[in-house]
Amino acid sequence: MSTRTAAPTRREQILKHAARLFAERGFHGVGVDEIGAAVGISGPGLYRHFAGKDAMLAELLVGISGRLLDGGRLRVRVAGTEGDPAALLASLIDGHIDFALDDRPLITLHDRELDRLRDSDRKLVRQLQRQYVELWVEVVRKLYPDVPETQARGAVHAVFGLLNSTPHLGTPGGGLPSRTATESLLRRLAHGAFAALGDEDPVPGVA
Repeated sequence: MSTRTAAPTRREQILKHAARLFAERGFHGVGVDEIGAAVGISGPGLYRHFAGKDAMLAELLVGISGRLLDGGRLRVRVAGTEGDPAALLASLIDGHIDFALDDRPLITLHDRELDRLRDSDRKLVRQLQRQYVELWVEVVRKLYPDVPETQARGAVHAVFGLLNSTPHLGTPGGGLPSRTATESLLRRLAHGAFAALGDEDPVPGVA
């Protein structure tokens, strides 16, 4: 299930190239003229779409947080109240894997540049992220009803950390393995992490 169906608009093209350049060289290492050149327009022409680089960064980070939440909510609605929680969790995992592979620059941007956002935008990103986490926690607890909420939430955060590791998976100069192989690896690891919640024998020293 994909949340992207239409061809990218010029605004979306600008954001895609801005994300790539910001991730590669840092927010302050990229000029407006360079972003414009990447999409074939003059630097000043970008101001017809965005007030400046700060506005681009805010839209990138707020936008992806909102898109992940909307995609998760859509999957929940499609599954319905009587849906199989295992199938729904698998769908959520697949959706996040798509993000982690298609939008790796945004993961890097979030890690490096979130603090550059205005307080209001940063708070909005955090709010959207919390709602996304809680959506997953609810599904996980339906699948593993005996697991305490704190453990379910911890597992969700751990899986996000695992899936969001894609910017670090490539070797120097080599890039990522094939998409199919990477998808399969991430899927197995994510399902394995959640399956550990149902293990009867706890890990020694872990409550």
